[in-house]
Amino acid sequence: MDTRFIGKPHEWDPRRLYSQTGADWQHRVDFDRLRKERLEKLRASMKAHDLGALVLFAGANIRYATASYQGNWKYNINIRYAVVPHSGEPVLFETAGSDLHCAEIDLPWMEGRIRPAITWQWAEGAVPYMAGRMAESVAEVLKEHGVAKERIGIDNFDMPSLEAFQKTGLKIVNGWPAVSAARVVKTRDEIELLKQASSIGDAAMWKIKYEWLKPGVREREIEAKVHEFMLERGCEIIYDIIVASGGNTSPYRRWATDKLIRQGDLIIVDINAVGPSGYFIDFVRCFKCGGAQGMKMTQKEIDLYREVYDSMYAGIEKLRPGNTTADVAAAFPKYDDDKYGTVTLQQFAHSIGLTLYEGMWMSRAYSLKYPAEIKENMYFAIETFAGHPGLQQTCRLEENVLVSGKGPVVFTLMEHMEEAMRC
Repeated sequence: MDTRFIGKPHEWDPRRLYSQTGADWQHRVDFDRLRKERLEKLRASMKAHDLGALVLFAGANIRYATASYQGNWKYNINIRYAVVPHSGEPVLFETAGSDLHCAEIDLPWMEGRIRPAITWQWAEGAVPYMAGRMAESVAEVLKEHGVAKERIGIDNFDMPSLEAFQKTGLKIVNGWPAVSAARVVKTRDEIELLKQASSIGDAAMWKIKYEWLKPGVREREIEAKVHEFMLERGCEIIYDIIVASGGNTSPYRRWATDKLIRQGDLIIVDINAVGPSGYFIDFVRCFKCGGAQGMKMTQKEIDLYREVYDSMYAGIEKLRPGNTTADVAAAFPKYDDDKYGTVTLQQFAHSIGLTLYEGMWMSRAYSLKYPAEIKENMYFAIETFAGHPGLQQTCRLEENVLVSGKGPVVFTLMEHMEEAMRC
């Protein structure tokens, strides 16, 4: 692509948004390239981790390797799997029956490499027998590709499948590091899809602020309207919409209730949704329900908002190639991550892509001591919170950010509260 006029790759600019549809006159998201480049990255990561093959049970990992998707319900119940040899093409084991036939119709790039999955969970007394058959079906593919004696990475286990694989004599190791290393660095088409997801989320937030947020509306009504709007605009599924208002913001209640929103309430909205072709949007805004009089934020609320905003953007500034997760975590204020030595998911950053939490988390609980490198084309949700005890209401914010070669680029463009931005 000729980028002389725009001065950067198209995917790095959040304002240069491709349509979700295809056209003959413009090269938009290239799904064939997307499939090929994801598989190439996975193979390179397998080589770096000295793996002969990967065996994948997590739905997002299967999709990453094979581009197969048959609904969110199948993502994490271990009834289908894929085998990816380091130098061969993936083999998909799909649920037998109509699901297998749909896969054969839908996935021409997998022609001749789709087999019936052997299910074992919930098989009562037959669990060991069925798990054994499943493991043997995997071992057969590994033998066909001449990698059965090499290290085999597996992403998910339950006890019956672990025991079954142990009986095959395979050299089983943790496959997550290899999968994660591939997935956290995005291809150009993945970035375009993340941009599309962000645009839908931005539009939903605008609707909340200017059309749906009124005194007397229930938190769950806002949640329902967001569901409908985002599905209409091209999202695959809505993962979760958190709406917390008034007293539900302190301590922050991370689920919507049937509470009535009152005039003067602060409202924290956290949109978590699966956008076009499976790529997530996850960001937060905090509004004030002003009612007919247009009630503005108080100085105390503005101070809280700026505390959260400033700490979040201090972390964003550190999202640069060559920096580490320690640089980002050091910009976060001290919180319960420090107190308990574990992640609160409130002062942190996390990689997103085909899953909400993908590969890399940044927290003061461990990132300061165990830093990991930040690389070009990683993509993060970064979120901070003012969680001071005793507050009647409080604030939380989150942005989605691309680590471009020229520094951090915020993809979530929904405005922040005007009164707080004047400071």
